[in-house]
Amino acid sequence: MQDEPSAARRKRRDVLAVSTKSNIILNIIFILYGCLCLLPILLVVGVSFSDEKSIALHGYKLIPEKFSLSAYKYLWFDIHSIIAAYGISILVTVVGTIAGIMMTALFAYPLSRKDFHFRGFFSFFIFFTMIFSGGLVPWYLVYTNLLHLKDTIFALIVPGLLMNAFYVIIMRTFFQTTIHPSIIESATMEGAGEGRILVQIVVPLSLPVFATIGLFYSLGYWNGWYNSLIFINNDDIINLQYMMYKVLMNLQFLLANAQAGGPSSTEIANLPSESVRMAMCIVGTGPMVFAYPFFQKYFVKGLTVGAVKG
Repeated sequence: MQDEPSAARRKRRDVLAVSTKSNIILNIIFILYGCLCLLPILLVVGVSFSDEKSIALHGYKLIPEKFSLSAYKYLWFDIHSIIAAYGISILVTVVGTIAGIMMTALFAYPLSRKDFHFRGFFSFFIFFTMIFSGGLVPWYLVYTNLLHLKDTIFALIVPGLLMNAFYVIIMRTFFQTTIHPSIIESATMEGAGEGRILVQIVVPLSLPVFATIGLFYSLGYWNGWYNSLIFINNDDIINLQYMMYKVLMNLQFLLANAQAGGPSSTEIANLPSESVRMAMCIVGTGPMVFAYPFFQKYFVKGLTVGAVKG
């Protein structure tokens, strides 16, 4: 009888030892995976500071063969346009993200309530868009001829507010699995209306899913350039990604016509084409890279709870 406690202790020690070894192995695997994820970013940074001729001779290097700031000097000539495009992108991202979260929440919350009589109809209404779309031409005509958004800042915001069914599913599932019906029932018995329940009870308990959907919207608005291409003819209200796209297209045009000759053909041929591509990636992704750590704690929880359960 005296041997049983000691055997149980030995068994617990063995289990703890195996668990500790497993945790160490998993940590090493994730550290290596994290380093592999950082490798392309470090490569982009290294190439952006490389000399164009060294890139042609030695290829892409993490550590530049010959350090050069020519790519950033080339972008510096358009610094005023870059700053203006940054302002447009920040404005569009902030306004679009806030509006998108609000619209998604206002649609997903009623779908999470089993006592909502038209739940089936509106669920079909939003999920139908996952299968069919109106097409590019009707989409363009609605925003230009019906809503008259062409060459306005709203052309960069409103098209992105069309609710993504995937976002609605995540938020609806989070509400269903996290907000217990008894909480809503208690608030209703206390005399709280639906609006007050949503703002004072549901929203504070749903910060993870709001952060998750907010990050999705932010990335979509920040990286979007297609709306500027389709709707904007005024260079004063284009966003950063489309401005970078235009810089790249202008550079490719100059390099393609450098063989035509002329007094400036040699200078055009020496323009930093590859390093400018990488420098534009650094300039364009900077704010999102710094913003992501603030969302990370809520992002993982919101994505797993909203997409896996239910």
